[in-house]
Amino acid sequence: MKKIPLLSYIFFTVLCSIITQAHAAIKSIDEFTTQMNHFPGYYSFFYDTQNGKVYLKVDKFEQQFLLQQSLPYGIGSNDIGLDRGQLGNTHLVQFERFGDKVMLRAVNTYYRANTSNKAEQQSIKEAFASSILAGFKVVAEDKATALIDYTPYLLSDVHGVSRKLAARKQGNFSLDESRSAVYMNRSKAFVKNTELEAVLTFKGTKPGEFVRQVSVDPYALTVHMHHSLIQLPDDNYTPRKFNPQSGFWSIEHKDYAAPLGDSMYVRYIPRHRLTKKDSSLPISEPVKPIVYYLDPGVPEPVKSALLEGGKWWNDAFTAAGYKNAFIVKVLPSSADPMDIRYNVIQWVHRATRGWSYGSSVIDPRTGEILKGHVTLGSLRVRQDILIAEALAAPYLKGNEVAKNLQAMALDRIRQLSAHEIGHTLGIAHNFAASVGDRASVMDYPHPLLSFNEQGKLDVTRGYATGMGVWDTQVIKYGYSDFTNQDESAELAAILKENKAKGLEFISDSDARAKGGAHPTAHLWDNGTNPSQELLRVLDVRKKALSQFGINNIKTGDSLSQLEEKLVPLYLFHRFQVEAAVKLIAGVDYEYETRGDSPVKGAQVVNKKTQQEAVNAIFATLKPSNLLLPESVLSLIPPKAYGESKSRESIVGRTGLTLDAMALPEVAVQHSLSLLLNAQRLNRLAQQQARSNDFYSLDELLEELYGQVFNASSPNTMTGKITQRVQFLTAKAMADIVASDSASPEVQAQLRYYLVKLSEDFNQNSMLSHTSTGESAFKQYLAEQVNQFLIKGQWPNNFKVLPIPPGSPI
Repeated sequence: MKKIPLLSYIFFTVLCSIITQAHAAIKSIDEFTTQMNHFPGYYSFFYDTQNGKVYLKVDKFEQQFLLQQSLPYGIGSNDIGLDRGQLGNTHLVQFERFGDKVMLRAVNTYYRANTSNKAEQQSIKEAFASSILAGFKVVAEDKATALIDYTPYLLSDVHGVSRKLAARKQGNFSLDESRSAVYMNRSKAFVKNTELEAVLTFKGTKPGEFVRQVSVDPYALTVHMHHSLIQLPDDNYTPRKFNPQSGFWSIEHKDYAAPLGDSMYVRYIPRHRLTKKDSSLPISEPVKPIVYYLDPGVPEPVKSALLEGGKWWNDAFTAAGYKNAFIVKVLPSSADPMDIRYNVIQWVHRATRGWSYGSSVIDPRTGEILKGHVTLGSLRVRQDILIAEALAAPYLKGNEVAKNLQAMALDRIRQLSAHEIGHTLGIAHNFAASVGDRASVMDYPHPLLSFNEQGKLDVTRGYATGMGVWDTQVIKYGYSDFTNQDESAELAAILKENKAKGLEFISDSDARAKGGAHPTAHLWDNGTNPSQELLRVLDVRKKALSQFGINNIKTGDSLSQLEEKLVPLYLFHRFQVEAAVKLIAGVDYEYETRGDSPVKGAQVVNKKTQQEAVNAIFATLKPSNLLLPESVLSLIPPKAYGESKSRESIVGRTGLTLDAMALPEVAVQHSLSLLLNAQRLNRLAQQQARSNDFYSLDELLEELYGQVFNASSPNTMTGKITQRVQFLTAKAMADIVASDSASPEVQAQLRYYLVKLSEDFNQNSMLSHTSTGESAFKQYLAEQVNQFLIKGQWPNNFKVLPIPPGSPI
């Protein structure tokens, strides 16, 4: 028998002892948590008050649930984009045990195999990466249950605050654990969800402008982060197939088990669960209504307006066959807005005005919406009042309460409430609704204003009220109960009904691009004819500018505050320009599918309509429409002591004083950047080649040259504006020639007109009837163009002034 050396024996004995003691050191959960506060629920947890730690009781291994992360307390900067109440990532996750460790794995839900073949499903899991979000040490256990210290993960930057600050160039920030802690006031456990929250402080260096604007100490930013652990809903929900004409967003995954020849892409619409109590009745109460809760911190009269606007949706659900299916009420003071059980509408403050938005917590497996979360920017309503004040000049005595203007702004807030709630119902923007008599709250509305016969601003039709026809149809598609019916046939019938009603649906990707081509897909527009509406808006603007002055501010306001009211008035036409220009090289189309009849395809907008749009855009380049009245220029002084310029102010080149050329310059550049867009010009060149019946690039450039460069420019403000228009147009043409976005054919035609400009202005600068200033300018511009033609680069470093922000309103 072989003897074991003494040292080996001793080592083996000690090792066994250590292992035995380590195993014995793992206490039972009851022993470990004796002195802790217990919170029983979906995932029960314990709070160690002495050490400030949260211990999670994991009794469901390999069982999927949803993990939702959010930001209850934000930073307050629209530019940074870390708002109060902002939802973060939604992950389908599960806990897995590995010896003395527990891992939290996020499942890859995009790549799937929708099959009963387990091996095929496993092949997908092995092919595409999942993500281990966190690892935990087991601190106590009972049979199949482990207790883990969740604190390090709760006190981590799951929302990506540091990354967001860095991406916005706002400094280098990292989490400071010494100034972070569990926040027990909002840490609770319920039957189907567990809610945990932490106070996190980020320390940083080189804080940026936006951080400095909103923080007490720009080197220390304290926010809250929230974790929701959510039980998956039952299997009684039926996903509804997506159709591009439905008006809904889509939830997509890729099915590798799809039959050969079939699409691998599976798309559902996101929607709340809603079914009738009695599906045999045309109108029935729901099994469970959809309830939204409004932030109790909203002041009156805004609070009542938001409640009213939100409740509009119940009319649409009524049309879909429900009674009292959609309810809006004020959130109880005891409720947590981040709790997954509450659909909420939050009133969110920021340092500057910014976007509102509607987000949702969605089951990635099916598209079922579990929580709608609306963020409404509190400064939007004030911007509407500012616009109305700018046009109305309502303060004849100086201290009036402009109730009609406030009423218009509240109408906008009602519409905004309905709009953002619509997103949380799964509904997309419809930017073609405005041409259908404002057929949807899911469009971006521009105030429809006019002057009456008495010369007073009429705001009574400023914003539409109630559900639009489109909104009702969308709810029918997404939420009708088709129990015991052929759902596919019923959905097809709704889409057919939409066409019969003349309803169009065109969304973001086709409406937002500067080179957009769709003739009805516009943001912040009005009217059925964009060109005619642009000319009407210019007339309204002209009238308002003629009476702009002391009556636009209240008694006690500094005269310099007129500058911020002048900006939205002067640029009142900016969005209608964006609408009208899409008619030029426009193409009319729908989101058609095979089987639709009749097929529209892609139809070029007719020549007459394009010519009308060109004429309307040219009107925005006329000096008579650009000149600021002398009464305005002689009234607005530099900023009063104690005040300073903001992003809403005019940026100019004349120092502290108001630059009379600044607003004309940005307005002209706005029109030119849209008109002389490379994509638009490329389409025009192709239209010209396809048919003489289409409006052509030749026609546009010939008319533009005649409108802009054949105009005289005497030594007056009108003349100076004419010269600025000429300079900006020449530079815009040169920029297209030098770009890599324009086709060679377009570049050639633009270069032809630049050569012509250089020759014409060289000759005209020598004529005796021109003034010295006009001759000098023409000689200068000819030299600039000639240098560009030789070197391929605009010779001077002239930078066009930035246009003040427009959206959102």
